[in-house]
Amino acid sequence: MAANILFDQLGRQRNDRVYRERIDHLDQMRDEEVRKRYRFNKESIGFICNLLRDKLQQPTKRSQALSVELQVLIALRFYATGNFLQVLGDTVGIDKGTASRVVRKVSLALSELLPVYVKWPSEDEKREIKNDFYKMAGFPGVIGCIDGTHVRIQRPSENEPAFINRKGYLSINVQAVCDNKSFCQIKSACHSIACHGRFTNLVARWPGSTHDSHMLRTSNLRTVLERDNNGLQNGILLGDSGYACKPYLVTPYLRPSDQSQERYNGSHCRTRVTIERTFGWWKRRFHCLHGELRMHPERLENNDTLHCFKGACAVLHNLAILLREPQLDQDQDVDIGEINGQNNGQEDGNGVRNYITRTFFSQ
Repeated sequence: MAANILFDQLGRQRNDRVYRERIDHLDQMRDEEVRKRYRFNKESIGFICNLLRDKLQQPTKRSQALSVELQVLIALRFYATGNFLQVLGDTVGIDKGTASRVVRKVSLALSELLPVYVKWPSEDEKREIKNDFYKMAGFPGVIGCIDGTHVRIQRPSENEPAFINRKGYLSINVQAVCDNKSFCQIKSACHSIACHGRFTNLVARWPGSTHDSHMLRTSNLRTVLERDNNGLQNGILLGDSGYACKPYLVTPYLRPSDQSQERYNGSHCRTRVTIERTFGWWKRRFHCLHGELRMHPERLENNDTLHCFKGACAVLHNLAILLREPQLDQDQDVDIGEINGQNNGQEDGNGVRNYITRTFFSQ
């Protein structure tokens, strides 16, 4: 009443609040249709909703409050398509600002689950991972593959040159380590050659101009590896020639001098491709990572916002494997890797690399 009197005194007419019709037609679609739109079937979406319910449940009892299910569907649709938030809001029946807040809220809630679903393997898990990687191409002692991938962003308002990567576009560089546990491998032996992995470590805080080796040097992962992984027995990572060869991370020979080194390089390549396929699978499932990330540049300049957004997609990637969600469009490749150039840092892992070559690839 007081608000109406104030508007009358100012000579203005207060507009009535208009509520759009919100679209929730999940029950009317088959599982395959749901998966195409949201990348998960109905049962998996229900599992995700239950995981996030305590964090997303609205305290208000108003009838217009967004349900947990609708918030999750809005975020999943954004991750799956990368559409403009205005288009997403019009599709669902909410305002663009509301869609933006929902995507950020769900992303924050999912990223808080990183320690649960994106975690470094235990000693028992490492032994199993080593055996599985060895079966792929005969490379011993591998507990993961490491690489970086670029996610396009909109033009930031400050420090733009730092975000221009070596390919000439604006991006965030994401470092990840993966194992070789995938639904394709579990589903059928015939898919093992196209193995994708779960993420076991993720760093998404660096602009596109940052070199992969610098991200590793400044990460907590390096501290863990230097403390716990001193050679083949403790487990090693495979990386491309952009990294320095270390006792815990071995790289290919840039100029192999004999057949044993060539065999080493071939096995290394066939094993390390797991991380490239994982990035490809990740970006196909969540197309927002493949195209330009359609979020306001000021939000993207906030490292916490960036990390929670990429972390959310990493958690969902691992959940998709856990929930045995098949990948759509299996025949496409998105993010085939390349050699980033020779690293000029200290290479004190040559002894480990030469030992592997002499012991496993000499004949």
